[in-house]
Amino acid sequence: MTAPHMVEQRMWILLGSDGKRLASTQPGTLGGHRRGKRYGRLDCRAALQAIARGGYVKDRVFFLDEACAIAAGYRPCAVCMPEAYRQWKSAAKQSSGKVDDAGN
Repeated sequence: MTAPHMVEQRMWILLGSDGKRLASTQPGTLGGHRRGKRYGRLDCRAALQAIARGGYVKDRVFFLDEACAIAAGYRPCAVCMPEAYRQWKSAAKQSSGKVDDAGN
């Protein structure tokens, strides 16, 4: 009797919507910074520059999608996701009751 053929499947460690690490058979589509609580594209210029300088890597996290990143309490990167960042910033201002420099 022979052992069943086992196929090794690649696994990725992602951050789930609850902010906890989880193993996934799908790679993350977004990267993030744990201490800065921000997320962005995997090819983000700012993140890649920080990694090249030797920083950022120990606090790097990955998300399956944007919904998971938002649910985990992360905000969009202003560099690689400027429109999502503007929307987040506007919503944050409205929820905090702050007004902009023009008094609006």
